Amino acid sequence: MINSYYVQRTAQAIFTVFAVITITFVLIRQIPGGPTSYVRSQLAQQSGSVDMEQINTLVEAYTNVRPDEPLYVQYFNYITSVAQGDLGTSMYYSTPVSEIMAAAVPWTVFVMSVSLVLTFGIGISLGALTAYVEGSRFDVGLTLISIFLNSIPYYVLAIILVYALGYQLDWFPIGGLVGGDVTVGLNLGFIASAIYHAALPIASFVVTGFGIQALTMRGNSIRVLGEDYIRVARLRGIPPSEIALQYVGRNAILPMYTGMMISIGFMFGGSIIMEEIFAYPGVGYYMFRAISASDYPLMMGAFLIITIAVVLGIFVADLTYGKIDPRAGQGGNRESY
Repeated sequence: MINSYYVQRTAQAIFTVFAVITITFVLIRQIPGGPTSYVRSQLAQQSGSVDMEQINTLVEAYTNVRPDEPLYVQYFNYITSVAQGDLGTSMYYSTPVSEIMAAAVPWTVFVMSVSLVLTFGIGISLGALTAYVEGSRFDVGLTLISIFLNSIPYYVLAIILVYALGYQLDWFPIGGLVGGDVTVGLNLGFIASAIYHAALPIASFVVTGFGIQALTMRGNSIRVLGEDYIRVARLRGIPPSEIALQYVGRNAILPMYTGMMISIGFMFGGSIIMEEIFAYPGVGYYMFRAISASDYPLMMGAFLIITIAVVLGIFVADLTYGKIDPRAGQGGNRESY
């Protein structure tokens, strides 16, 4: 028995990814100074002569699209290649885009996942605490700090951190994934070096992001504390710690779940600027490099990866929220067939 809501959401996710692939195909053809112009200029600089057959062959090698073929054939070949994991070849690095992305994605996922866990963990904890001491100096002070930090763009703080802690004090590295003298593998030295190099990127996201989560959790907790079932729980003599965790905390966190899952995807988009500032070779770093070098295959590959991350985050949130909070059902429809 398959729930129609699941089928609908899965179809929407697949269609969105398919639409993005189509858009990348159109962009490859329509962007001024695209791959054809790039290859033509490179050949002219190298040999002074321009042969269209050679240009078409090289463009096909880079983008999986041969410009002199009919449009529907180009489109079919591009869709087929992407479906097989072939995203073309980087013009700048002369390396398959899929290999570059395979090496970059784990590092971006590492920074984004740690940032997400810390952002929501700190925000939820502080928000719940301020709700229990509503109106106190701690509540007012933390609320003001949260508003202030949330108003600072993460990339502004990133520049401040890399300048102050990287260049001036030399406390943290200003580039790279791990130290050059570290043996790659699942060993303590490698893990410690990876965390050390990712510390500033993670801090730039967490410091500017936990405030809004704390304010959201505070508002949700205050609302839940006023519900009748909380009063009933107190009258029944349930311990305050159990009320805080089982009743208040659980119900206050539920509305934040969807936002957390969506943040997974949108943090990938934010990684473009952040990874460039810290010279951290993740998906965003290569996306920025591709834009700077007019490397269209790499640009489109990174764009596709970021889009899939956004779609996947929303998709997982849609499918799981009804399980976590039965009151929501599945899109308001509990029927299945």
